[in-house]
Parts: sequence; C-alpha cells; structure tokens
Amino acid sequence: MAASPYEQLEQEFRRLHAFRGALSLLRWDAAVMMPRGSADVRGEQLAALETEHHALLTTPKVARLLERAEAGASQLEDWPLANLHEMRRQRDHAIATPPSLIARLAKATARAEVFWVEAKKANDFKLLAPHLEEVVHLVRDKAALLGQARGLAPYDALVDGFTPGISTADIDTIFKALSRKLPGLINQAIEVQAAHAPVPLAGKFTVARQRSLSVEVLKALGFPFDRGRLDESEHPFTEGVPGDIRVTTRFDLNDPFSGLLGAVHETGHAMYDLGLPAEWRDQPVGRDRGLALEESQSLLFEMNLCRSRSFVKYLRPLMEKYLQVSGPEWDEANLYRHLTRVRRSTVRMDADELTYPVHIMLRYELEKKILEGSLPVADLPEAWNANLEQRLNIRPTNDVDGCLQDIHWAVGHFGYFPSYVLGAVIAGQINEAMRAARPSLDEEIAAGQFGGVMDWLRDNVHGVGARLPVQELIKQATGKPLTAAAYLRYLEAKYLEVP
Repeated sequence: MAASPYEQLEQEFRRLHAFRGALSLLRWDAAVMMPRGSADVRGEQLAALETEHHALLTTPKVARLLERAEAGASQLEDWPLANLHEMRRQRDHAIATPPSLIARLAKATARAEVFWVEAKKANDFKLLAPHLEEVVHLVRDKAALLGQARGLAPYDALVDGFTPGISTADIDTIFKALSRKLPGLINQAIEVQAAHAPVPLAGKFTVARQRSLSVEVLKALGFPFDRGRLDESEHPFTEGVPGDIRVTTRFDLNDPFSGLLGAVHETGHAMYDLGLPAEWRDQPVGRDRGLALEESQSLLFEMNLCRSRSFVKYLRPLMEKYLQVSGPEWDEANLYRHLTRVRRSTVRMDADELTYPVHIMLRYELEKKILEGSLPVADLPEAWNANLEQRLNIRPTNDVDGCLQDIHWAVGHFGYFPSYVLGAVIAGQINEAMRAARPSLDEEIAAGQFGGVMDWLRDNVHGVGARLPVQELIKQATGKPLTAAAYLRYLEAKYLEVP
C-alpha cells in the first residue's frame, strides 16, 4: 500500500532530523574538540549541511505533500495533526525569508561578530556601530517578511521564531508585574543580607576534583552518561539530539560553584531533550516547545532546586568528599548564603537570580526601540547606561561593562532576550505546581533523590513535546495560565528570609 501524503512527510522530516543532529554535533565538536586552525573547514561543512537542510525543507515536493496532507487532516489523530501543524510552521518560516536576504544577513552578522570582538578589546562601541547598523537594517527586513508570512507584527515574528505562541503583549504583561515588584524586593533583600554576609571560601579547587563532584551530582539528577557527555568549553552549552546529548561547563579554580551550577543548568536542558516523546523523536512535534520553555527547565534545576537549602544539605558532604574541604565556612548556612547573595552589578552574566531579570528587561526595551528606529544605534551606549542606572542605581563606566557585553545583537538575535526571563517565570510556576503535587520534595532533594522530580516533569512538560502551544502546555501542567505571580512568590519567600 502506498504511503499517504502525511506518511511521506514524516519520511522527509526524518531526513531533516538527521541533518539537525549532524549539525548539532559538528557545533559541539567545534567548541570542545576541534583544533582552532580547522575553523574554516568546519565553517564550510556547517554551511553545506545548513544549505541542504534549507533546500530539503523548501522543495516543491514538501509543499505539495503539505497541501495534500492538510486536505485530509480530518482523518489524523491528535499527535499526527499537531505534527502536521509544526511541519507547516517550519516550512513557512523557511520560505518567508528569501535566500538572498539570508545570505546578506549571514555575511553581515559574521562581519559584526568579528568587530564585536575588536570593539570589546578596544573598549570602543564605535568600532562595532556601523556593522551593527547593517545587521539591524537586515533584521528589520527579515522581521517584516516573517511577520507578513505569519500574520504577526514584525517584532512578534522574531519572538515567535524563538518561542512560538508568546507575543509582545504576553511579555509586556509579565514584565510590568516584575517592574512593579523587583526594585523594592532587591532593596529589601540587600538590606536583609547585609548583616549576614557569607564567609569567603578560600582555596584552589582543581578541575579534576570539581569535575568528579559535578559527575556525581549529574548522575543523581538522572543524566545518562551512556547516552551523553560532560565536557568543558569557554561558555557552557548543550548540543545533540535525544539519544546523544552533550553538555559542557567551565570550571573556575577559585569558585567551587560556577562550574557545578553551569553543569546543572545545562543538565536541565539535556533532561528536557531526553524526556521528549521517544516515538516522535525524529518529527517536529517531538521537539522542544521553544526557547522560553527550554530555559525554564535549566533554570528550574539551577535556581529553584539547586540553590535551595535542601540541595545544600545534599551537596555539603559531597563537597567535603570531592573538594577535600572542611571548616566552619563550609557549613550549610554559609554555603546557602553564597548561593543566594544579592548584589547589583553592571554585567548580566555576573548577576544573581534576583537582579538578573532587570538586565533582560533593559535589553528588551532597547532592542524594540532599535528595531522601530526610535533609538539610533549610535546612541545605544548612553541609552544603555542611563537605563541601567535608572533600574539598578548602578552605571557602567565603559562600553565593555555596558552595551558591548553581549554578542546577541551582533549575530542578529533580536527577540531572543525575553526568553530568559520568561523561562524564569515559567520555572517559578512549574516549581510551585510540582511542590504542591509532591509535598516531600525538599526531603527528596536533601537525600539526593531526583527521580520524583523527573517523573513529574516527564509527565507534565517533557513528554508533551511540541503538541500543545506553550501557553496551553503551562496551563495544563500547572492548572493556571502563565503569570508572574508564582515566580514573585518564590522570590519573596527566598530572598526576604534571613539567610
């Protein structure tokens, strides 16, 4: 019996999945294993695979199969129907931007990335400005075309590319709630913590010891080392596909927490990917439900679960064992103070859990103004500094600590930043719902038992894949629509408590 149009589409997208996996592992290798002098060769390999992936997705054959499958969509059950919707969405995105614009944007962002590095070295935004202007011009064109194809406003179309189903209106509602509460909460937390500063953790902590500690913790979290790896890279990341997942972290000889928490953060991403529905692994509906939900899983692990008193109770004896440390500075109360210290800083990557959303809201406001043309690129440094001073009462003294600290805009990632805070808000709501369903969660974490956490997440989040829109998925998982309420309750309980 001949395969139906829908079944033929599944075959085509199975091939696309294989390309995605190959691209992912080539990127991992480039960051972890590849000799630096091989960069040009790797660039050619990645470009060839990406071109072929795009060509497969945009062939007339796929267009014809989509039309025929959609004509018979009433015969499909829930999962295949959702898969068909995701196939259409992926193709619409692929064909909305003409190859000529894709090529121009690729060249402009590659050039801007180089000058971003140079501008950081020279601490001079002016070196980047003309190249960033070109990127902005092309991203505006891309946003307009995507918006027209998707029936969305241009900026919403960019956000949709990272987190489908989330709009600027959704972001504005959540960010307004945070803007009302966070300034006062930050001031109160700093005041509460002032009399309880943590005792420094002195010493050098070798990479070998930190790695052994991280492997022990990741095994407890459920990371399968027979289907995944932990390596080191300049910046932590997760790559791969379910069944072959790679996480990296970066160890600091002077900080026993940064490498471990980086590995835990990336394991949150990995466990989401590994928990996606196995029977749909090679289909669009079997993928994650966007960047905000991805970030929610990594932040749930790193912040909600592992910067908690119960996790410190589990972690302390492991630190003594693997790092060979002892003394009063290593008691649970002092370790917890280190993990929850609130300090104003100019640099996003140095920010604590409480001040981090402020850095993202600044970027969100500025990138919208840049794209709509009300903020000229040349005026970005002063706008950045004034905005941060207004929000956090701290002002960058140079461009490196100001508008040059992130690479996202230079590489064209406008609409990306909101997903960081949306992920934290989603994590707060999931954390509250999961704790209500599992009252013994803190006792389980203190004992190093994370099986219950993973069972709940697989049933309510991971196993859903991309079958539901993100808002519907969250409502189904938590019983409530997405709001900032649970996240704010979590922050208040955690940071207004005497540490």
